[in-house]
Amino acid sequence: MAAVQAVAADGSVVGWRGGFGRLWTAAVLSKFGDALRAAALPLLAAGLTDEPLLVAAVTACGYLPWLVFGLLGGALADRVDQRRAMAWVDALRALLMAAFAVAVALGHASIGLLIALAFTLTTLQTLFDNAATALLPSLVGPRGLAGANARLMTGQQLAGGLVATPLVPLLLTFGAAAPYAADAVTYLVGAVLLATLRVPRPAAPPRPSGSTLREEIAEGLRTLWRDKALRFLCASTALSNIGMGALVATLVLHATGWLGTGEGGYAAAMTGYAAGSFAGGFLARRIGDRLGRIRAVLLAGTAQVLALVVAGTVRSLVALVAALAVLGLMGMVWNVNQVTLTQERTPRGALGRVSAAFRTVSIGVAPAGALLGGVIASAWGLNTPALLAAAVFAAAVLLLVPVARAAPAGPADTAPAGGG
Repeated sequence: MAAVQAVAADGSVVGWRGGFGRLWTAAVLSKFGDALRAAALPLLAAGLTDEPLLVAAVTACGYLPWLVFGLLGGALADRVDQRRAMAWVDALRALLMAAFAVAVALGHASIGLLIALAFTLTTLQTLFDNAATALLPSLVGPRGLAGANARLMTGQQLAGGLVATPLVPLLLTFGAAAPYAADAVTYLVGAVLLATLRVPRPAAPPRPSGSTLREEIAEGLRTLWRDKALRFLCASTALSNIGMGALVATLVLHATGWLGTGEGGYAAAMTGYAAGSFAGGFLARRIGDRLGRIRAVLLAGTAQVLALVVAGTVRSLVALVAALAVLGLMGMVWNVNQVTLTQERTPRGALGRVSAAFRTVSIGVAPAGALLGGVIASAWGLNTPALLAAAVFAAAVLLLVPVARAAPAGPADTAPAGGG
């Protein structure tokens, strides 16, 4: 039987059997479990406390490790066997989630435990995500990156949002621990798939004798800073993540409190976001190829501003679901083109460090956004974090305008750049 293949926009072929297929399957399964946990955890937190700031703190601590350990995770990703590192991380996350499921089943859950779990899982994720970003070009080659990133993210959204999120209310009927036990199983399966993945490790430029992690981290930061397009894109993504942190941290309160929809309304909102993201996976590469990656991100951010204004002003579940669908669709356009641009413009041996520097700056600010969302929701109403997010996204879009004007239309903006 012939291997199933996918053709990227530039004519390169991404094979599903073997390396990319196993990576895709492991990532999709893990995302399925993560989505179960992500949808169930805010409900569990809201059941433990009615204080918005404490509910937001759970989300904030899920972002904080990127600020503390993100750069270290990227440096390690460039040093170690990326496949093995990812397999070990998934195995450890499976153990942690199994232990947490037992704690929830026995009635020992607390806000403190939720915060500790969120912090620990994301600490491990700093190594996993940077290793995955650095590994992908070895599996598909530079010409297949845009198509591979789109298929990877689309599969994750399909499993994580359209399949997993609607299952959470059903799983909860079997007990509060059920979503977390399922998450543990997906991590375990992912670890097995990654452990059996066979991919030749590409030759990287040799490190200077006596090179330290600190020096290598600094070189990754310098590489990011010297590339004008990546530098401005990183700053814009950081601004948008402040807004997303505020929105995500309080979305359960927005749906169940401001709209009064209950858990079903929150699940519907999350499903709308996932459906939009899934649709965006089919459009992200095409939009990037036609407009250029920077202009594609600019278009996505502009549409997201409008969606967030609707979410924060129209008191209707239908409006919230529609707004989140647009937010998810354009978020996929943003993410696929941002990740692909980073992979295309970064030297292979530095990809783990540069992606870590990008993520540390852009994701590390999200805890501030999450906490700010909790403060604003407490002071001015549960819909105001969405309006805050709209304002911050607008600033992010304006930051990208000068870079978009300078970039050529089409894929030429993906060529490696010099200083800026």
